[in-house]
Amino acid sequence: MTPHSPAEGARTEDAPGEPDLRHHGDAEVRADGAGLVDLAVNVRTGTPPDWLRARLAATLADLAAYPDGAAARAAVAERHGRPVAEVLLTSGAAEAFVLLARVLTPRHIVVVHPQFTEPEAALRGAGHSVRRVLLSAAEGFRLTEGAVPEEADLVVLGNPTNPTSVLHPAATVAALARPGRTLVIDEAFMDTVPGERASLAGARDLPGRVVVLRSLTKTWGLAGLRIGYVLGPAPLIAELAAAQPLWPVSTPALVAAEACSAPAALAEAEEAAQELALRRDHLLKGLAAFPAVRVHGEPAASFLLVELPGADAVRARLRALGFAVRRGDTFPGLGPDWLRIAVRDEPTTDRFLTALAQALDG
Repeated sequence: MTPHSPAEGARTEDAPGEPDLRHHGDAEVRADGAGLVDLAVNVRTGTPPDWLRARLAATLADLAAYPDGAAARAAVAERHGRPVAEVLLTSGAAEAFVLLARVLTPRHIVVVHPQFTEPEAALRGAGHSVRRVLLSAAEGFRLTEGAVPEEADLVVLGNPTNPTSVLHPAATVAALARPGRTLVIDEAFMDTVPGERASLAGARDLPGRVVVLRSLTKTWGLAGLRIGYVLGPAPLIAELAAAQPLWPVSTPALVAAEACSAPAALAEAEEAAQELALRRDHLLKGLAAFPAVRVHGEPAASFLLVELPGADAVRARLRALGFAVRRGDTFPGLGPDWLRIAVRDEPTTDRFLTALAQALDG
């Protein structure tokens, strides 16, 4: 195998413009799906917590003033042990992908799939050519040595990865960093992992430019508020900030960033991650009773990716039975036989498993 060849268990391809990169899980619960049990969106149920709702409600008295992000940036910087100059607050992680696509000028872009499709959509929308590295289900969707071509000067990877739920070891991800390369790691679901054990959010001594994107919308139930942030080298953060419009993050979102970076909030998030792991195990054990359903790799996040023949038809039957799950065919590297299922509390999971048994019977 030459240095520029993909490793066994992964393959590369030029992005052909398909599938629909702009399709997301919320489409499953809009319009005629509004009354369904939502297993398609990965936002934690029962959120925002009451204390956070109160903090957000208190900001209504301050909406006449323009937002000031200084306190929120400082809180995020302290939370990750970085200088403030290495933090950029964004209107959700999705804005960060657009900013990176506009600011960076790479020649050889690689996006590791299956993963969240907005990074590639943003890059293509900015006129960039994208090459995909497709990880293999047979290898548990694990990132293997040599999977990313050596010449890639921009690499985008999710960790843990949406939709596979696979957590790549920190050392494996860090090994992708090198001089002349920008490594972008989407850690939107890292706070669903107990101890955030594979995070590179605090890594400042790796070669090249390492950029970590984080989101506060999943664990804290803030998808409608739009708040995330970018961690990276100060010069690049300054370039990204210059590409933002004025006041890109609202006052309530800034307060959320500050509040969710506090020690008490981090402890609550850790407790939620521990509980999530138990709930995920419950779902996995239930799915194991269905021989037609396969889970590849070791899930680590707040959702599972399953493979089963005729998944598109099963998804339709589940909707008729009151449950919305995420179709998998809009993720590069997957197809119509894949579904993503959000982890919920045990009673909800048990009701879903009953419905799945009916859906599989046709």
